[in-house]
Amino acid sequence: MKKEQKETLKNHVCEKIGELKASVISYKRLTKAVEPDNAIGRLTRMEAINSKSINEAALNDAEYTLLKLEKALKMIDNPDFGLCRECEEPIPFARLMILPETDLCVACAEKITG
Repeated sequence: MKKEQKETLKNHVCEKIGELKASVISYKRLTKAVEPDNAIGRLTRMEAINSKSINEAALNDAEYTLLKLEKALKMIDNPDFGLCRECEEPIPFARLMILPETDLCVACAEKITG
């Protein structure tokens, strides 16, 4: 990977990390316990509980992706970064821009996931 591409990718990953950190904060606010309240009816409370569980799933996904992006950012200067862990061929730059945390090329990812 060229030096300019690494810099572009670093900046992109840093932006995504910032966005995810903001999302995590927002999801944490949305996943607070649903307090029983006399002002809410049973259906509204059920909707609030359902919404809370959806937000918890989104929070878990965001935190997991954040960890993977932070790991990718640490590894970006490693000479092996950007090489597929299966075939050891370079992962296309466009794929890394979409999924900077990936360690598989498209062909190997398709083989693994079917």
